[in-house]
Amino acid sequence: MTTELRRLRNYIGGEFKDAADGRTTDVVNPATGEVYATAPLSGQADVDAAMAAAAAAFPGWRDTTPSERQKALLKIADAFEARADELVAAESENTGKPLGLTASEELPPMVDQIRFFAGAARLLEGRSAGEYMDGMTSIIRREPVGVCAQVAPWNYPMMMAVWKFAPAIAAGNTVVLKPSDTTPASTVLMAEIIDSILPKGVFNVVCGDRETGKAMVEHSTPAMASITGSVRAGMQVAESASKDVKRVHLELGGKAPVVVFEDADIAKAVEDIAVAGYFNAGQDCTAATRVLVHESIHDEFVAALAKAAADTKTGQPDDEDVLYGPLNNPNQLSQVAGFIDRLPAHAKVEAGGHRVGDKGYFYAPTVVSGLKQDDEIVQNEVFGPVITVQSFTDEAQAVEYANGVEFALASSVWTKDHGRAMRMSKKLDFGCVWINTHIPLVAEMPHGGFKKSGYGKDLSAYGFEDYTRIKHVMTSLEG
Repeated sequence: MTTELRRLRNYIGGEFKDAADGRTTDVVNPATGEVYATAPLSGQADVDAAMAAAAAAFPGWRDTTPSERQKALLKIADAFEARADELVAAESENTGKPLGLTASEELPPMVDQIRFFAGAARLLEGRSAGEYMDGMTSIIRREPVGVCAQVAPWNYPMMMAVWKFAPAIAAGNTVVLKPSDTTPASTVLMAEIIDSILPKGVFNVVCGDRETGKAMVEHSTPAMASITGSVRAGMQVAESASKDVKRVHLELGGKAPVVVFEDADIAKAVEDIAVAGYFNAGQDCTAATRVLVHESIHDEFVAALAKAAADTKTGQPDDEDVLYGPLNNPNQLSQVAGFIDRLPAHAKVEAGGHRVGDKGYFYAPTVVSGLKQDDEIVQNEVFGPVITVQSFTDEAQAVEYANGVEFALASSVWTKDHGRAMRMSKKLDFGCVWINTHIPLVAEMPHGGFKKSGYGKDLSAYGFEDYTRIKHVMTSLEG
C-alpha cells in the first residue's frame, strides 16, 4: 500500500500555488529517513510573483497605524496558540524533534515573541523635535524599509520564521520568506493560519533550495535581505546584496565558549551544560558545545560530563524520555561523524562518538577531551550533539582560548566570584554572555553576534529597529 505524500504549496499574494514550472522537491522526516511530502522547487517566476505581491501590498501596509499592526500580530499569536498541536506536529515531522519539548520549549516562546513585537509596533521612539539652526525645526521619522527577503534555517524552522516576519511586519514592511528546503512544512502551515488575518501580499512564503534563496536576495525589489544560516551562506548573501546596496541582516554560525572556573558548582554546571549542549541535537548556534574548564577541576568535570552524556537519551519524537531527536539530514549526520572520524591522536572520546540505530539520522551525545586550541573540532562549528573540553590555567588563558575562534555569537561563565564574572563579561568578545547559565532567551533582549557570526540583532527593540529606516525632516519656521 502506497501512502499519498502531502503536497505543500507556495503562498503568494494570498493564494496557495505550485511552482510555476511544476518542479517539486521531496521532504524527508529525519526521524525515519522517509519522504512524507513534496514542496515546490521555486524558480525565478515564483520569486518574481512573490516580490510583486509584496511590493503591491507595501504601500497599504506601510500606511496602517501601529495599533492596526499590533492587532493583526496579536491575532496571529492567538491563532498560533489555538492551533498549537498542529504546529507542533508539523514541526516535529519537519525536524524529528520530541513532541513534548517542542510544545513546551518552542511554541510558548514563539507566541510570546509575536506578542512582544505587537507591542513594539507602538513604541517607536525618536529624539524630540528641536531647532538646531536658526529658523528651522528638525524632526526624525522612523519608517519601514520596504519589502524584506528573508531566509530561515532548518534547525528551528518555526521559531526562526517568527524571528523574521514578526519584527518586519510590526514595523510596516512586507515579507517574502523562504523556509529551508528540508523543513518547509511548519512555515506553510503558518501561512494557512495567517491567511485570514493579514492583507494579501503582506506575508508570502516561497519554498525552494539555495538557488531560490539566491534569486530572492538578488532580486531588485527587496530593500533588505535577512538570513539565518551558515557563514558561507551569509557571505554569499552579503556579496549578492552589495550589487544593489541592499540592507543586510545576518545571523550566522557560533562556537560558544563555556568557561568553568574552579569555584563553580560542578554538579549544576554539568547538568545545565549537558542540556544546553545537547538540546535540539546541538543544532543551535548558541549551543554549549565548547567547554573550557580550569585545570584543577578538569578530570572531575570531564568524568561528570561523560556520565551526563551517557544518561542523555535521543530517540523518536513520541518518546517522552528523550532530550533530542535526529540530526536534520544525511549531510549533517555525515558532517558530525566526520569531525569525530578526523580527531587527532591526542583527543579522547569520553562518551558517544557514534550513530544511533540505522533508521533516521540520530547521533549519540558525545564528549571529547584532550583537545588543543587549533584543533579542527575546536575551531569549526560541528552543529551536532558533541561537547568538547579543554583545560586552562588562569583567567587570561581562559579569555585567550574563548576569544580564539572566528565566531562571536554567545558565551557563558561559571563562577561564584562576582568580580571575575564581570571582568569576563567585559573581555569575552561575544554578542551574549550568560553567567552561571547558558542558552535562555527572552523577547526583550537582543540576540546577535560579532565577527563571522554576522551582524544585526534578532528579538528586542534593537531587532525591531533593524527593520526601520531613519529620515530627517527639516522645516522652516517662516512658513
